[in-house]
Amino acid sequence: MTHWQGIYQSKALDDVSWFEDEPTMSLQLIDEFAGKPGPAVDVGVGRSRLAIRLLDRGWHPVVALDVSNAALAHIAEIAQPTVDLQLIACDILQWQPQDRVTLWHDRAVFHFLTDQQDQIQYVELAMSTVSPGGTLVLGCFAVDGPTQCSGLDVCRFQPGDLAALFSAGFSLLASAQQDHRTPWGSSQAFTWVVLRRHG
Repeated sequence: MTHWQGIYQSKALDDVSWFEDEPTMSLQLIDEFAGKPGPAVDVGVGRSRLAIRLLDRGWHPVVALDVSNAALAHIAEIAQPTVDLQLIACDILQWQPQDRVTLWHDRAVFHFLTDQQDQIQYVELAMSTVSPGGTLVLGCFAVDGPTQCSGLDVCRFQPGDLAALFSAGFSLLASAQQDHRTPWGSSQAFTWVVLRRHG
């Protein structure tokens, strides 16, 4: 938690590798596969506008969850005050959701879980939180992506790897590859999967 708080307190909006003006890939996959809007969570929202864009599309309530209070303070500054946007400062593995969601979105959190037991705990949390028939949209570093990010080791995945990890509760709907360009022009390869909750 201290690590990410320091990152968001010390770095400008576009001075982190994961910065993007708009969450284009996320919205493309959500619009195509997630179906009718309902309750949603954005895991590791950072300073992304995705939670706001989901509200614009009729998703509500939207939980914007991040380990950093500093990141969430930015969301609070740019978002219109609304009861439909819940800002929660919490490690995802410590989160105890009060309600189920029909959309779970995660861009670049899961790949920081390098311990197998942490990955299992994440999957179990997603299974208990996403309603049957709901959608999980997940973006992680691809097998040819970075081995570290912000000084931390990461895991890298192919679509089949992610589908297998989540197979107890989800089926693979779609996958995509993304060449993310950082603000300083380097390339980061991402793997995206869209998973449907069984039931």
